[in-house]
Amino acid sequence: TVKVLSELDVPYVIIEIIVAMLTLVGNGFICIAVLKSKKLRLVTNYFLVSLALADFLVGAVAIPCALLTDLGLPRCKYFLCVLMLCTLLILTQASIFGLLAIAVERYIAVLEPFYYQSIMTPRNSALIILASWVLSIFIGLVPLIGWRKPIPDDGWCIFDNIIDATYMVYFNFICCMLVPLVIMFVIYGRIFTEVKKQIRQIAERQVDISAQEKRRKVIRKEFQTAISLFLVLFFFALCWIPIHILNCITLYCPGCTILDPIMQTTVIFSHANSAVNPFIYVFRMKSFREAFEGMFSWLWHPVTVTRCSHSELAPYNKGNVDVGEKNKNI
Repeated sequence: TVKVLSELDVPYVIIEIIVAMLTLVGNGFICIAVLKSKKLRLVTNYFLVSLALADFLVGAVAIPCALLTDLGLPRCKYFLCVLMLCTLLILTQASIFGLLAIAVERYIAVLEPFYYQSIMTPRNSALIILASWVLSIFIGLVPLIGWRKPIPDDGWCIFDNIIDATYMVYFNFICCMLVPLVIMFVIYGRIFTEVKKQIRQIAERQVDISAQEKRRKVIRKEFQTAISLFLVLFFFALCWIPIHILNCITLYCPGCTILDPIMQTTVIFSHANSAVNPFIYVFRMKSFREAFEGMFSWLWHPVTVTRCSHSELAPYNKGNVDVGEKNKNI
C-alpha cells in the first residue's frame, strides 16, 4: 500500500476525476433529456443515447478502472485485472459502432429519404444498437479469451504488461477502429456532396417556389445535423488516434522510451472524448439546446411572488359597494 501511494500521480488523478465527473453529468443529461422529451424521441437520437450510455460508462466504470490499473491494482488477481482492462476496450468499440450506425442512418436520411421511414424503424434501430453492443463486448473481451500476455511474475496489473501490443495495433486499432473511421469519413463526404448537389438542383428550378423552399429547409436541417454528428466523429478521431500511435511505437520500436507524461496526456485525451459529445449536442443541435434550457430554466427565470397590499386583501361590505365598484375590485 505504501508503494502504491508513493507512486500516485496526484495531478493526473485529479484531471481524470474531473473528466469523469463532466462525463457523467453531460451524458446523464443527454439520456434524461431524450427519455423525458417526446420531441427528442427520434431514430437519430436513439443512436445518440446509445453513444451517450457508452460515454457515461466510461466515466462511471472505465476511468476508475484505469486509475486502479495505473497503480498496478488489483495485484495477484490476474483474470479480474484482464476484465478491468477489457472494460475500456468494450466501451471504445461501442462508441465506434455507435458512430458508424449514426453515419449510416444520416446517409439513408439524406440520400434515400423516401425509404428512410421503412428502413429506420424503431425496431430496426433497437436491433442495430443491440447488435453493436454484443459485437463490442465480444471484441473487447478477446484478451480475456486468450489474446494477452502471460501472467507477470510480480503480479502487478499494468496495461502494457497484460494486453498484447499486437492485439492493440492489428486488431483493435487497424481492424476495429481505423477501418470503420475511414468508412465513416467516406460516408460523410458522400452526404456533404449530395446535399450541395440537391441545393444546387433546387436553386435551378423555377416552378413551385413554395415546395422548393420547403425542400431546401429540410435539406439544410439534415445538413446541419450531419455537420454536428461529423464533429462528434472528428473529435473522436482526434482524441483516440494519439494513444494508438503510441501503441504502434511500442510494437514497432520496442527500444523506444515513451515518457509517462506523454502517455498520461494521450490517456486523458481518450477519456475526455466522452465528455465532449454532450457539449456538441447542446451547442450545435437546437432540439438538445432547447431541452437543456428547459431543464435548467429555473436558474435564470426564478419564480416571482406578487405581494399584495393590505387594501387589496381587506374584506368589503357587500351592501355598501355598488356594482361599478365591485367590477373595479374584480
